[in-house]
Amino acid sequence: MAEQTFTIKQAAEQTGISEDTIRFYEKILLLPRAERKENGHRVYRIEDIHRIKLISCLKKTGMPLEAMRPFLAASADFASAEYPELVDQLRSHRDNIVNQISSLQQIVDFVDIKLKEGRPRQECSDQSQSEDLKEHNEKEKTKPISVVEMSYFSAYTKMGMKTP
Repeated sequence: MAEQTFTIKQAAEQTGISEDTIRFYEKILLLPRAERKENGHRVYRIEDIHRIKLISCLKKTGMPLEAMRPFLAASADFASAEYPELVDQLRSHRDNIVNQISSLQQIVDFVDIKLKEGRPRQECSDQSQSEDLKEHNEKEKTKPISVVEMSYFSAYTKMGMKTP
């Protein structure tokens, strides 16, 4: 059974990455140089599609292209025990992303409050305004624990301590 291959156009459609960007990734050696048909057209395999998707995912996290190289080099035979420094780097990058998510959630919460406050006053009676305030205060009391705060709990449980 023949291995499935893709044209650059199909690879772009599969990954959501433009053909020009795929060529650029090849040029800077983030992607291995594509095999060519007799007519010179590039041929991509499923492994190439997965690698392009991995690059796209890492890029969406804000990781610079140069910083991806070690992860891409190890990704084919990645066993965390063999690359502890890469695991540490990836964990650190993940922590940065979690902090960004937390910050963005705070911004969303702030915007939601401002949008709610921005309703025309004539639509809100004093009673509904106090109910809105009560509801907002209740939400603040029962606000879910952030991912960052949750990490503190996991540190306690790893040390065998009870959570505060």
